[in-house]
Amino acid sequence: MNNIQYTLAQLNQMEREEFTTALGEIWEETPEIARKTWVSKPFASFEALYQSMVAIVKEMSEVEQLALIKAHPDLGSKTKMAEASVQEQAGVGLDRLTSEEYERFQSLNQAYKNKFGFPFIIAVRNQTKDSILEAFASRLENSLEREKQQAITEISKIARLRLESILA
Repeated sequence: MNNIQYTLAQLNQMEREEFTTALGEIWEETPEIARKTWVSKPFASFEALYQSMVAIVKEMSEVEQLALIKAHPDLGSKTKMAEASVQEQAGVGLDRLTSEEYERFQSLNQAYKNKFGFPFIIAVRNQTKDSILEAFASRLENSLEREKQQAITEISKIARLRLESILA
């Protein structure tokens, strides 16, 4: 993500394309959420802006929500991912896994994808490698519907943290 910060007043003044560019990376590879949120401005507060974005996600079709979920990278993987994801994963050491840890993450990622059809998603800030592994194990017990909802909840937490880093 770019390191540019904006005030709420600046965001409220922006034309749609500028607003979409400024906030488009908050929701992994889904700038359409920012684009649709623009019509709800002006925003009275950070929370109003954030809740407008969350409402757009909740209004998305199941197919669109699944595409948003699938836009997220596997945890601890070495694949190409959005810069924000790289920074977030590095923040908890997922870029420095031992070969054993890497194999464990790969195995859990694959088991999770085999069961649910999309990547395991967790807001990694304030997590540790161990707490993430524990969450993996417990969430593998969930139903598909429960896990889709959990993925959207985690994505929304990630978006909140990314939005906080952009808003001055």
